[in-house]
Amino acid sequence: MLPSLFICHGSPMMAVEQSAYTAFLKQTGKRWKPRAIVLFSAHWETRVATVSFAAGPLPTIYDFGGFPDELYRLTYPAPGSPDVAAEVEARFARHGIETRRDASRGLDHGAWVFLRHMYPDADIPVVTISVQPFLPAARQLAIGEALRGLGEEDILVIGSGTTVHNFGEIKWKQEHAEPWAVEFDAWIADKVTNRDAEALADYERLAPHALRAVPRPEHFVPLLLAYGSASGKTAPRVLFEGFQMGTFSLLCLEM
Repeated sequence: MLPSLFICHGSPMMAVEQSAYTAFLKQTGKRWKPRAIVLFSAHWETRVATVSFAAGPLPTIYDFGGFPDELYRLTYPAPGSPDVAAEVEARFARHGIETRRDASRGLDHGAWVFLRHMYPDADIPVVTISVQPFLPAARQLAIGEALRGLGEEDILVIGSGTTVHNFGEIKWKQEHAEPWAVEFDAWIADKVTNRDAEALADYERLAPHALRAVPRPEHFVPLLLAYGSASGKTAPRVLFEGFQMGTFSLLCLEM
């Protein structure tokens, strides 16, 4: 049985960097070899939950600008899986969650940047799902719950985002983490590892520095979606923690 994961996808530059974090991603990929990956990306927002039915090889989306040319030459041609997409769609339907299909979407940098470290052969089918970031946190958990049990089918559910994601607070050359950002991450990690879904559903009110850490929720809700999808049969745990540029969180969780 596979867990659900929350993975920080980092900056596009992470695709070509070698660091303690990319080494962690490589080791994590060696732990689990799923038959497919279902992935919520912070970089695909839609009004209605949309599931990628593209068969692949999936195109690489360069949804960023101003980076070195080498990034735009990288590809991650993983296959899609219409069959797994249909299973996702059916699960959502059983839970009364409206969905749409997308027959052509590729992998944005919220997917391929970290996947090329975890699974460099690009041989595992990937089905991406869009996020609706302004739905209430409790609704995000419920959407994730619709996918509970995919881990028992050897399908790895990943929420791809960042817990502390505020470009206005980034300290570009600062190596040490800002205390308020550490405090927010510690609160989130505590609630996840102690399976306190009620507190997570109310994180905007209860978590310290929540508005500062999450001024816009698109990078945070993949954590809630992944948490909701987890089986609850294994103990959640922190996989990686750290910060870049003072406030940019690298927190990753197994659930």
